Amino acid sequence: MSDRHSTLRERRRVQTQRTIQRHAVRLFTERGYDATTVTDVAEAAGVSPMTVYRHFPTKEDLVIFDHHGQLVAERIAALPAAPPLVRRIGNALVDSAAALTRGGPGSDPTADERFLLARLRLMISTPALRARHLDNQYSLQQAIVDALTDDATDPDAAFRAHAAASACLAALHTALVRWAEDDASTPLPELVARALTAAFGEALLAPGDPAPGGNSPW
Repeated sequence: MSDRHSTLRERRRVQTQRTIQRHAVRLFTERGYDATTVTDVAEAAGVSPMTVYRHFPTKEDLVIFDHHGQLVAERIAALPAAPPLVRRIGNALVDSAAALTRGGPGSDPTADERFLLARLRLMISTPALRARHLDNQYSLQQAIVDALTDDATDPDAAFRAHAAASACLAALHTALVRWAEDDASTPLPELVARALTAAFGEALLAPGDPAPGGNSPW
């Protein structure tokens, strides 16, 4: 019984968090980030400002927060360890891009894609969010490195993992900016794959084992 109640509480928490963030991004897009207060977001979501802060400790988190790092790390952990680092990371980035734009079970893929696009545009156009986005990229890089290494990893291997993750994320950033500028006219996974191929070449990124449940072109 307690497990069922815990699951229900978690579902409510996730749904409340999702509702708050969707209203926040909508208001930031319509009124401007600086012109919209946390109280405005709380009123739109039908919750108290305290509830907003409980789910999102800062105003920036209302836009920046996502589960991308966890998603990419899970994809990397599920892949064989044999392929080159950039191929493992690249496969995970392409597959996670597909997951982010198609949404979760029971969600509307079009709505999820537009929501991601709106968040990305806010991150690009708002100075305060650009700075936090860079912090978020560092956290994503660390999540990738943690998925590729462990405490027993020698320093040289850890350095290679950091370098590979940093290079792959630079390609990812290029793809994200292009996707936002082109109003998502090209599927995001395709743009990510193209950016990675441009950076590393088709020879290195030859087709390998796709991430489970994904359709990576590599």
